Amino acid sequence: MSLDHSPIILGHRGAKNYAPENTLAAFNLALDQGADGVELDAKLSADGTVVVHHDATLDRTTNGKGRLARFSFAALRELDAGSFFSEAFRGEKIPSLEEVFESIGRRAVINVELTNYSTPHDSLVEKVCELVRRHGLQKSVIFSSFNAGNLKKAARLLPEVPRGLLALGGILGVWSRSFGFNFGAYDALHPYVTDVTAQTVQRVHKLKRKINVWTVNTEEDVRRMAGWGVDGIMTDDPLLAVRIARGPSV
Repeated sequence: MSLDHSPIILGHRGAKNYAPENTLAAFNLALDQGADGVELDAKLSADGTVVVHHDATLDRTTNGKGRLARFSFAALRELDAGSFFSEAFRGEKIPSLEEVFESIGRRAVINVELTNYSTPHDSLVEKVCELVRRHGLQKSVIFSSFNAGNLKKAARLLPEVPRGLLALGGILGVWSRSFGFNFGAYDALHPYVTDVTAQTVQRVHKLKRKINVWTVNTEEDVRRMAGWGVDGIMTDDPLLAVRIARGPSV
């Protein structure tokens, strides 16, 4: 998918400020609010279905309890993933990645974060790559992960799909933002907003790579990131980010 403007706006877990995160409702709303695409979190159910959910456990955003990886996809589908946010979303389901691709894959950039951090040796990367290939979304998808091994594996399986190295905030992300990124085979750096400076953007661009920043939620931060020329903004508030970044001036 080619976009003729910068920065692109990606709804972080969808329109997270307006709908339950990582649900079809949140993803579709982000696009309705003008976002170019979404960022989402992929992991495996107990029976190997790629599902979209952020936490390793179910407790925070569903009426289930325990580790997601212990539940079959059928069991996960019985859970309510919407009412934690609002009664208006009661009954919203944990989606499979395939459902997301079928719903918005042809009209959105989709940043798939490979989040098997508690099960790093599973088959998540292989299954995600197969879904991307089956749906023909190689030009619409971005892979990202804090786990460099995930990105190396994805590069072998689908080299045409761009890969972004996620960097933790603060001192924990220093290596990823500097040596790890500089000498790694990545297409983009995905740093936390408070770690980004104008010099960071210039350095990444001198390496002929892109910089997509998370999570940019205030008008001031959107203006600053857009003014420095970042390539992508991930935000919980696509409505605000689109209004500011697409405005007459930044």
